[in-house]
Amino acid sequence: MNDAYDSDGYASETADGGDLPVPVQERTFAALPPERGRGFAQTWWGRAWLKALEDTALDGAQLKKGRGFAREGRVGAVTVRPGRITAVVRDRDSSTYRSDVLLQELSEADWGRFLDIAAARAGYIAALLDREMPPHLVEDASAAGVELLPGIGGLDPECTCETWDHCPHTAALCYQVARLLDQDPFVLLLMRGRGERWLLDELQERIAARAEGRSPDGPASFCDGSGASAAKAKDQGVRADEAFTARDILPPLPAPPPLPAEPGPAPSLDTETEPEPGVDPAVLEFLARDGAARAHRMLSDALSPGHERQPPPAGLTPQQDAVRLIADARPEPWISTRLAAGSGRSRAGLDAAVRAWQYGGAAALTVLDEEWTPDPESLARARARLAAAWEEGEQPLLRSTGNHWTAVEAGVQLRYGRDGRWWPYRKENGHWVPAGPADDDPAAALGSSSGSDG
Repeated sequence: MNDAYDSDGYASETADGGDLPVPVQERTFAALPPERGRGFAQTWWGRAWLKALEDTALDGAQLKKGRGFAREGRVGAVTVRPGRITAVVRDRDSSTYRSDVLLQELSEADWGRFLDIAAARAGYIAALLDREMPPHLVEDASAAGVELLPGIGGLDPECTCETWDHCPHTAALCYQVARLLDQDPFVLLLMRGRGERWLLDELQERIAARAEGRSPDGPASFCDGSGASAAKAKDQGVRADEAFTARDILPPLPAPPPLPAEPGPAPSLDTETEPEPGVDPAVLEFLARDGAARAHRMLSDALSPGHERQPPPAGLTPQQDAVRLIADARPEPWISTRLAAGSGRSRAGLDAAVRAWQYGGAAALTVLDEEWTPDPESLARARARLAAAWEEGEQPLLRSTGNHWTAVEAGVQLRYGRDGRWWPYRKENGHWVPAGPADDDPAAALGSSSGSDG
């Protein structure tokens, strides 16, 4: 199969006096080998093409002879262009004839309606890209007055043998083209006047127009298939299946922007204008700096390899976010005091929460604040991990309460998280405080809490 286009894909003339350039293109298919014992059309649209031929031809004997020519491989290379298919057919006496079959092209208005219908449903575009002709697309187009498939009298023959009706040569050409249509329904659309390149470009424009809530340029105005206005279409957005289908015809996304070396500076709010009551410009500047730092960190994560396979981070409660601000942004003491009040923690409790955040973020905060009783299955898994963590006789004496296992004499504790990890704690000034990051091995976690190697 060979597709031949002109140098730039577009001609200087326009269709029907319109303003849009029309691609000048044709496709030339190499001669197909002899084919015996197989029907010429396997797809429903290929069979519809042959039905139009058989309903049009007046002499069944000529069609039968043409089928024989096609089966014997007597049809040469087939050239398809808007409104016409052409091939040289070799007779059994070795004489050759140029045979043409003409098919009426669709008007510019017809193409506009067809494209609006095709772009309105993602399944239509997906089927065309898979080289299939959806029957509902043909039905919807026909209901809009656009006939894609030929009917009785739709295939007009011309042959140098000068037979006025379908002769064996034009019949052989039509039977051979049925095999081509089976492989690629865009062959039919090219016969009707538009090739694959032009169609995909126009569908891309209409999909982009639907996403932006505007009408595409050109004589074929945008329609969302229901008569809704562009503003309404914009409010409704684009269906996910349409966006997914359009991936094969839309241009690739641009390269991601480079990561800045550091977060941008926060704006200064020190102006001559008095702030509104209850608004502290210094606090707003602090929050702006924190927002810039978080945005820089998120962009860095997004550009890292494998980021798309990571689960999204869990959202924080206001109390957790207050701890994060103190731990990450290191505000001035007076801001920390306000954040501590907002977090609902005492000073000692806030220090423990900040330490937990530094060891494990929101998950560590949850372990600090929550005490729960494992269900029998979780409890059995936890005890099995504890029994396997130490050699026989080396396990410290642990007293369990809920999800806490405490080595009372050593002043250390293990807390079992809902995710199956162990968090080390140490007793300081009468309070249990986080002593290290989580570990799947309870012996290693307990060792980090006591300052030993476990």
